[in-house]
Amino acid sequence: MQKQDQAVIVVGAGPSGLSIAACLTKQSIPYIILEREDCFASLWKKYSYDRLHLHLRKQFCELPHKPFPPSYPSYIPKEQFLHYLDDYVSHFRITPLYHRTVEVAEYDEGSQKWKVKARNGDSGEVEEYSENFLVVATGETSDPYIPEVEGLSSFPGKVLHSTRFKSGKEFKDEHVLVVGSGNSGMEISLDLVNHGAKTSIVVRSPVHFLSREMVFWGLFLLKYFSLSMVDSLMVIVSRLVYGDVTNYGVGRPNEGPFFMKVKYGKYPVIDVGTYQKIKSGELKVLPAEIESVQGKDVLFKNGELHPFDSIVFCTGFKRSTHKWLKGDDYLLNDDGIPKPSYPFHWKGKNGLYCVGLSRRGFYGAVADAENIANDISHILQHT
Repeated sequence: MQKQDQAVIVVGAGPSGLSIAACLTKQSIPYIILEREDCFASLWKKYSYDRLHLHLRKQFCELPHKPFPPSYPSYIPKEQFLHYLDDYVSHFRITPLYHRTVEVAEYDEGSQKWKVKARNGDSGEVEEYSENFLVVATGETSDPYIPEVEGLSSFPGKVLHSTRFKSGKEFKDEHVLVVGSGNSGMEISLDLVNHGAKTSIVVRSPVHFLSREMVFWGLFLLKYFSLSMVDSLMVIVSRLVYGDVTNYGVGRPNEGPFFMKVKYGKYPVIDVGTYQKIKSGELKVLPAEIESVQGKDVLFKNGELHPFDSIVFCTGFKRSTHKWLKGDDYLLNDDGIPKPSYPFHWKGKNGLYCVGLSRRGFYGAVADAENIANDISHILQHT
């Protein structure tokens, strides 16, 4: 089935896709959004844990052209953020096409258009779209990743990715292993401990602990001072507040927190209480990787063996853009991250763009969306 008459095809209806939709609407540029799930912002609606809050203050997280209500707290809980997104979609009359899984997107030199084939999950039919511009808005967190672990299939208990974790209350009195020490791993560990689970966390890589307020002031100072100066200050303040984290089995990185976020996409741990649980011994840190699983027993590479009832993998995501985006050797690498350096990362060739892939959170996605809409508007006005 051939479908067209929209200037822009947007792939993905998460916050990045909604942001570009609003910006295009403001410029009166027609578009369609293709979304593989049955709702917008599916990661937030279906695949996030109950206690989740936005880690940054609300002024860094609002989407384009619609601020948060003044009554919202500084750090917004999941349910309020979802209500905001519902209002956002209604306000800008955003109507994604759901259950559309893009199988191929490639630029046709003859027609000078992007040809996109998407499978309709309801009908099973492959639909074809042909437009001048293509925006990749599938985000940094598109495909949950669980590493291969020898013997994992022999584990008799629950094994789940963080996207399937809702609350620690279902794990009360269990021995639970959390694999991964990013913000999700740390906060899920805190939730497990708070609900009475005997929790251990694998902290393989060094991490920075920063409080919410440290991050807020760090982002504020980055407007006026160099990244290296702000990083140096954050490390000093973190040492003063948290002390020597190596006493508790946690390594401290050699590189600064904001540098690591930009270069590797590795966020500092924004501490909401987990560090105190580590310090008190309620949360046990295991500093070695998993070697193998033998039934309920997990063997670590330092030779330690511990039994567990459940394992939660907070091991992040992979991106699958390279599987369906064909002919692009300029904008995105095989991991779905832009090749061009910031701030020129959002624009490719032949009308290809990406939004929300700069490793700068909502704030970066908003800037991308506004840049892309302005660029498309400029092109349309001069053709």
